[in-house]
Amino acid sequence: MKENSENIKVQKKLNRIGVLTSGGDAPGMNAAIRSVVRSAIYNNIQPVGIYRGYYGLVNRQFVTMQSHSVSKIISQGGTILKSSRLPEFDKREYRDIAIENLREASIDALVVIGGDGSFRGAHLLATENDFPIVGLPGTIDNDIFGTDFTIGFDTAINTAVEAIDKIRDTADSHNLVFFVEVMGRNTGFIGLYTAIATGAEATIIPEVHTDIDSLCDYLLKERRKNKTSGIVIVAEGSDQGSATEIAAKVKAKIPDYETRVTTLGHIQRGGSPTCNDRVLASTLGNASINALISGISDVMIGQVNGLVAYTPFAEACAKHNPINQKWIEVAHILSL
Repeated sequence: MKENSENIKVQKKLNRIGVLTSGGDAPGMNAAIRSVVRSAIYNNIQPVGIYRGYYGLVNRQFVTMQSHSVSKIISQGGTILKSSRLPEFDKREYRDIAIENLREASIDALVVIGGDGSFRGAHLLATENDFPIVGLPGTIDNDIFGTDFTIGFDTAINTAVEAIDKIRDTADSHNLVFFVEVMGRNTGFIGLYTAIATGAEATIIPEVHTDIDSLCDYLLKERRKNKTSGIVIVAEGSDQGSATEIAAKVKAKIPDYETRVTTLGHIQRGGSPTCNDRVLASTLGNASINALISGISDVMIGQVNGLVAYTPFAEACAKHNPINQKWIEVAHILSL
């Protein structure tokens, strides 16, 4: 994922750069905003915050930002620029309003922090109007192609691990099997990482077909080994349904099994970002300004093997990060 010459153009002097957060919030978004703002100021460019994502872009919710505007936000979860979803942005008429607003505000380029849905909108906006836009991968799901990790993923898995460690205390005390549902949309990164980190007895993720009979056989085998409690991690998007549905199917086949269900939900999207997320967000935020100054546009800026990498929006949106099969094998071996 090296620089694509098609995405590099002769760039005019940038005077004002906008920044917005779009889609689901993720810990580290504020760190990314801070980095974009201060990197722009360092390069004598005026940063402009755009509130509420594409909604704010269409409704001209702009605010001029200074260095002090982003003071003390690096440790805060969520996003000070707020976020929202605007399905209407799929329509050309809304994007035309957005580009008109940007030009009327003398904004020369745009940084979009979000997931693949946000990047699809950014790609259309950039290509239809020859407008400089780059994106930063901000989502806890870690499903964006072109980066080893997304901003927010590390915090989300640490939050999940802390919660599951506490759930195991109760499971052990009462000889219960807990089915714990974690987020991830249609990918199992959060589920797989937390399963390995918490020593879960079983892992259910969208990338691997789950056979309920095999799961029940495995749990019974665990019981025969005198394991009287357990944790089953269920990633949302599983082919067998939610944690509640899977627990019910297991209970129907093993009636004397004492099961409980916990859905961690949006707790995984909040909280102070970890050091890893703060550093990643800060690195990519700085890289976004450098890219725009260099005339690079219509790309997502990620990190691969510790190095900044550019991936065209079209490719980042068309593909998803694959689960490493080795990690699936490790989770299975360590659950024995």
